[in-house]
Amino acid sequence: MVPADLEPALVPELLVSDLTRSLSFWVGICGFAVRYSRPEEGFAYITRNTAHVMLEQIGAGRNWITGALDSPLGRGVNFQVSVPDCMKIAEALRAMGVELFVEPETKWYRIDDHEAGVQQFLGTDPDGYLIRFQSSGGHRDIAR
Repeated sequence: MVPADLEPALVPELLVSDLTRSLSFWVGICGFAVRYSRPEEGFAYITRNTAHVMLEQIGAGRNWITGALDSPLGRGVNFQVSVPDCMKIAEALRAMGVELFVEPETKWYRIDDHEAGVQQFLGTDPDGYLIRFQSSGGHRDIAR
């Protein structure tokens, strides 16, 4: 069991077209683990360290649908997942024939009076949800 102070306050629940295919992507390639599942409802709660996601198959359980589910799903949002080495995941995705949405890059983002560096890439899961895997590149002062 995860200590209460490591439990996330926000856990996205993604409706997916095929739970088995989604688990192959999220668990099999991206390194998440199934924390628990309810196969009869087409539901799985997955985690990778403190990143938590719920997957629910469309039409299998109690779906809360507010509008048309047109592909790709999740338009307008990307889910950032911090990992120790995002390049390993990028390589695993490529090896499985998954095209990356944004190739690996190093970016520096301003935070007040310093910058945080990240190595990152973006890919999509089988239903088109955009996922940004990133690894810390440290901090630096802003050049003035």
